[in-house]
Amino acid sequence: MANIYLIGPRASGKTTVGRLVAQVLDRTFLDADQVLAERLGTSVAEAVAAHGWPWFRDQEAEVLAGLAVQHGLVVACGGGVVLAETNRGLLGQGFCVYVQCPAEILAARLTSDPLPGQRPSLTGRPLDQEIAEVLAEREPLYLSCAHLVAPGAEPPDRVAAFILAALGTAENPVQP
Repeated sequence: MANIYLIGPRASGKTTVGRLVAQVLDRTFLDADQVLAERLGTSVAEAVAAHGWPWFRDQEAEVLAGLAVQHGLVVACGGGVVLAETNRGLLGQGFCVYVQCPAEILAARLTSDPLPGQRPSLTGRPLDQEIAEVLAEREPLYLSCAHLVAPGAEPPDRVAAFILAALGTAENPVQP
């Protein structure tokens, strides 16, 4: 069974939706940022502060490469995983779902639940500007990787149901 990768910006719901999808499909769920943080023994924000974004992206790529050799996983990827061409190739080996969400909803979610240790600022700009800038840069990359675009503005159970419907029923899932 190929892995199912959920991609999209921070706060799009990848982790919440991924857990739901994995539960229904009886697959192992992993959050790639959490796997990386455990490997490093520190939070994403602390790692970025200590070593910078380029170093973090290299570590992120190593984690994805390690997950890509496993099978049957549901993986919530970090928002910037699509920035590296190598990562985009690995994502294409599985079934890649872009959890697409409008900037204003992302901003509202990040404002209400910022998780600063997990979701550090990418640009240092005000949140609304940062989200718009990052989405403008990454949207084409997310779309180029996606086998499916899921409506991330919907409640997580509906997003999971949308993904599961695309894969097939829980009783007879398509083997992506």
